[in-house]
Amino acid sequence: MKTVSANGAEIPAIGLGTWELRGEQCAELVSAALQGGYTHIDTAQMYQNEAEVGEGIRASGQNRANIFLTTKIWPDNYAGSDFDRAVDERLNLLDCGTVDLLLLHWPPRAVSMAEAVAGLNRAKRAGLTRLIGISNFTVRQVEEAVALSDEPLVCNQIEYHPLINQDKVRAACARHGLAVTAYCPIARNKVADEPLITRIAKRHDSSPAQIALAWLAGHGDVISIPRSSKPERLADNLKALDVSLGEDEMAEITALNSRNMRLVDPEGVRPDWDAI
Repeated sequence: MKTVSANGAEIPAIGLGTWELRGEQCAELVSAALQGGYTHIDTAQMYQNEAEVGEGIRASGQNRANIFLTTKIWPDNYAGSDFDRAVDERLNLLDCGTVDLLLLHWPPRAVSMAEAVAGLNRAKRAGLTRLIGISNFTVRQVEEAVALSDEPLVCNQIEYHPLINQDKVRAACARHGLAVTAYCPIARNKVADEPLITRIAKRHDSSPAQIALAWLAGHGDVISIPRSSKPERLADNLKALDVSLGEDEMAEITALNSRNMRLVDPEGVRPDWDAI
C-alpha cells in the first residue's frame, strides 16, 4: 500500500470510509476490505458503527499492527472530561486496542479551540492514539489548532474531489506538514457525469471513480477514504493507485473545481468556509 507522509507519520493513501454503513453489512465490508488489500479504515463516533468496524477488523484475520484505524470525536464531547470519556468509549466499542489516528470531527463551537486541542493531546500522551489530527477545519482554524497543539497534527480530513476548490486549505495544511484526507472523493459519484473525466477514464481503461481517486493520489499529499456498500467496488477503488495521470490530465481535472460543489454542509457544526 502506498503511503502519504505527514509530520513523521506514514498514512495509507487509500482507505475505506464507513459513513452510513451499519450492522452486519458494515462488519462484512470492513472484513472484506482488509482481506482484499486495504490497510486503512475510517470511522467516527457520529457514524454509530464503531462496534461493527471493530468486529470486521477482528473477523478479517489480519494483523492489527498492519491496520491503520481512524476515528473521530463529535463536538458535543470536546469539553474537558467529556472528551476523555468519549475517547474511552470509542476504544471500548472498537475493541481493537488503541487507535492509530484520533480526529476532532468538526471545529469546536461550544468550547475554545484550546480546550478541544488539549483533549487530543491528552489522548496521545496517554497512549490512547498514536496520532492526532483535525477534520473540516478552515485555513484560520488549521493555523490556530497547529499553534495550540504540543503534539504534531498529521492531517485535516475534508470534503475533497475534483468538483470542489480546496486550494487554500490544502496550502495551509502543507505549510505545517499536514496531509489532507479526502472524504466524498468521488463526489457521491457525480464525477461520472463529467464528460472530461469520462473521456480520461476511457483513455486509461478505467472508471470515472478511479480517475477521481487517481487525481487525488497524484497530488502526493492527499489520502482518499471512499465509502462503498458494494464489495466488488472495493478492489476497483484500490486499483486507482495504479492509474498514472499525465500532467495535462491532472490540470484539466483540476480546472473542474471552478464550480466549487460542496456536498457536505451540515447546519450546527459547519464553519464559515474559506472563500475561493
